[in-house]
Amino acid sequence: VQLQASGGGLVQPGGSLRLSCSASGFALEPYAVGWFRQAPGKEREGVSGVSANGRTSYVADSVKGRFSISRDNAKNTVYLQMNSLKPEDTAVYYCATARGSVIPPLIEGYHYWGQGTQVTVSS
Repeated sequence: VQLQASGGGLVQPGGSLRLSCSASGFALEPYAVGWFRQAPGKEREGVSGVSANGRTSYVADSVKGRFSISRDNAKNTVYLQMNSLKPEDTAVYYCATARGSVIPPLIEGYHYWGQGTQVTVSS
């Protein structure tokens, strides 16, 4: 059973990246999934989340209009499309599954975390 975030890297300001959250050994379909990030010296913060059926989602105010979330349950993968990246987006990005199908209001509602992927936005 494994949850893996991938797709990070070094990108210039204004660039784009697409992160993938892939599950092996279990199906993501029954669960809401969230994306989080943690910059050095800062607390982990929620970036975006999507319900199990994909009909409900949110993005944090800090990334609204630049980031979007989607899921492909057939591929057992959730994506985070990140456009117009800024240096302040630099962080390790993590994905996590909720305990149920609805997006939890608090980070404590997520119970299975994958290893993160580093995103660095710099010229």
